[in-house]
Amino acid sequence: MSPTVINGHAYPGDSLHMGDRILRPGMNGHDVRVLQDFLSRIGIGTKIDGHFGATTKQHVIAFQRAHGLHATGIVTWGVSQALRAAAARVQSTTLVPLPAGSRATLVDGLAVAPASAPPAIKAAIAAANKIATRPYVYGGGHGSFISSGYDCSGSVSYALHGGGLLRETEDSSELESYGSAGQGQWITILANAGHAYMYIAGLRFDTGAQSSNGGSRWTTAERSGAGFVMRHPTGY
Repeated sequence: MSPTVINGHAYPGDSLHMGDRILRPGMNGHDVRVLQDFLSRIGIGTKIDGHFGATTKQHVIAFQRAHGLHATGIVTWGVSQALRAAAARVQSTTLVPLPAGSRATLVDGLAVAPASAPPAIKAAIAAANKIATRPYVYGGGHGSFISSGYDCSGSVSYALHGGGLLRETEDSSELESYGSAGQGQWITILANAGHAYMYIAGLRFDTGAQSSNGGSRWTTAERSGAGFVMRHPTGY
């Protein structure tokens, strides 16, 4: 597959994020999979195969008509943003409280896993603790899991990788289609095009908490999930 060039940079089709390029029938890639996933979330069931075929075009047209958009079957940046907003409205981002005995505790800025947590969750918490007070660095944790600092999605990726739940680092747009939809039993990720954070065993792990929490990504404070999509590792 020939790379796509955007603003002078070449991207393979499987690494693009929905909104990076105009999507048309015949295209393939990660951004097409995200498009199909989002269509399904809002009730337009679409096979997620990464290929923009005739059915996907029909479903895009159905979305455009339902939302007063020009029904072209082509996904511009504006259409992708409208689809993100529609998905965020459909999906509840209010977390259901965990039962007693399933919640981690916060001690001196680090999380202590509950005894009942599965090994993968304990490992994810241990990994998150390793970078809990590392500085925020834009793009940190994406070229490699080993970094002097981590951005929001780099932090989430590091913790998931530590728990054996993610093979390669993902940015916030990629995390929008990670795993399974909705709240997880142990881990819940909230992501949109610009930010990502997560809850592990009831504790929020978020670079956005560092400035108000003594420099740690961990916090007991909740954050509104409005505008985010909710995902979780399948089975957790």
